[in-house]
Amino acid sequence: MSGSIDRVAVIGAGYMGGGIAQVLALAGFEVVIADLDRERTEAHLRRLHTEAEEFEEAGLFEPGSADLVRANLSAAATLAEAVAGADLIEEAVLERPEVKGPVLASIEQAARPDAVIGTNTSTIPIGDLAGSLTHRERFLGIHFSNPAPFIPGVELIAHSSTDEAAVQTAELLVARTGKLSARVNDSAGFVLNRLQYVLLREAISLVEEGVATPEDVDTIVRTTFGYRLPFFGPFAIADMAGLDVYVDGFRTLQSHYGERLSAPAMLTELVADGRFGVKQGGGFVTPAGDTAPLVAYRNLAYERLGGLLRELGPAPG
Repeated sequence: MSGSIDRVAVIGAGYMGGGIAQVLALAGFEVVIADLDRERTEAHLRRLHTEAEEFEEAGLFEPGSADLVRANLSAAATLAEAVAGADLIEEAVLERPEVKGPVLASIEQAARPDAVIGTNTSTIPIGDLAGSLTHRERFLGIHFSNPAPFIPGVELIAHSSTDEAAVQTAELLVARTGKLSARVNDSAGFVLNRLQYVLLREAISLVEEGVATPEDVDTIVRTTFGYRLPFFGPFAIADMAGLDVYVDGFRTLQSHYGERLSAPAMLTELVADGRFGVKQGGGFVTPAGDTAPLVAYRNLAYERLGGLLRELGPAPG
């Protein structure tokens, strides 16, 4: 497996796969898409070219982007034709093992022996899907988020047999697109959707219990902790708030909701060691010290985000 990637095939050219193909084409890769049949693939290609023009006209893509997509993105008549000369193949078909498995087997059969094979699955363990392949060492998860042209993060998920060279190749590919990648160990839902699904489940529970309406839950999420998330992840947020404060908060929640909302051992151990976050001892990811620069950045970030939200106004619908 080589770290040099020039030609990429995307198998499954719908909304998700098509968006990935646009991202890769904009980064200068030669991208070939394939879908269920030639007619459907060519229809997707026309849609992706038109979308790129519309995004450029709307100022969402840089000037010249539509021409770049048109030059670098093409359609293949068959899956085998698409993957035959590809250095890396990204599978983006339906989120069902019974669909992905046979597609991945077909990709492996037609691909070069040194080609890296990625899947855009959002929840299925990579090791489970690897069972459809013979050479599992070149297979990993390369999980873009929807909409792919505009969401900057990509999860890279290796399973137990993935070669390190395949992961490094995927990292180079993502870096060339200008997006940020994070390595994740293989676990159903990975990081993104384990967190996202837990949040949705708890939100639904709040509505079912009569605590708030769906509209009010959305308002609270958007305008409180969700407001912080473009700039700080949950560990950094806890470090700034004070880990001792979180332990006390978990104690209250546990008294009402039981063990599912008890303080995790990792948190209580930090506090027991005198590590309360930025105010004392450091925390999960943030060292202790002068907080003035961090507070200044935080305040500026939140004010700028507020300005953007006021400029855009509420979401339609």
